Amino acid sequence: MARAEFVKALGWIFENSPWVAERAWEVRPFASTNELHAAMMAVVERAPPEEQLTLLRAHPDLGTRARVSAASAGEQKGAGIDCLSAEDFEVLQEYNRQYREKFGFPFIFAVKGSTTGDIQLALMLRLDSEPEEELHQALWEVCRIAWFRLEDTFQEI
Repeated sequence: MARAEFVKALGWIFENSPWVAERAWEVRPFASTNELHAAMMAVVERAPPEEQLTLLRAHPDLGTRARVSAASAGEQKGAGIDCLSAEDFEVLQEYNRQYREKFGFPFIFAVKGSTTGDIQLALMLRLDSEPEEELHQALWEVCRIAWFRLEDTFQEI
């Protein structure tokens, strides 16, 4: 696949960050989805800190009612975030605000297979993290989200 086709097909895997796919293309071919994911993770790990922050900031707040990518909307719906009561929604928004204020990027959690209770518990616990620790955790979650998206993409083929 040519670079442009590859980026068009997989550039969305890392939320609004097609540069990850573009750079991963350099080390093709990929014998498996695992190899592709590993190459994409290596791109994220080698990226300069400011670029990593930009990647994290490309993600929406969980539960936001603002327009989000189709992938994010589907993932959040699958976890029941779209069905929160008004009270639970306000609590989630307050935790999101505190998290963003403390760390400078949105709370990121790979929601697939999780309940809203799992998500809220993780958010409360991670609010106590140190900034460097949380940066690594958020990047790990981004890579987990990418894995789920790759799995879903290649199952459809």
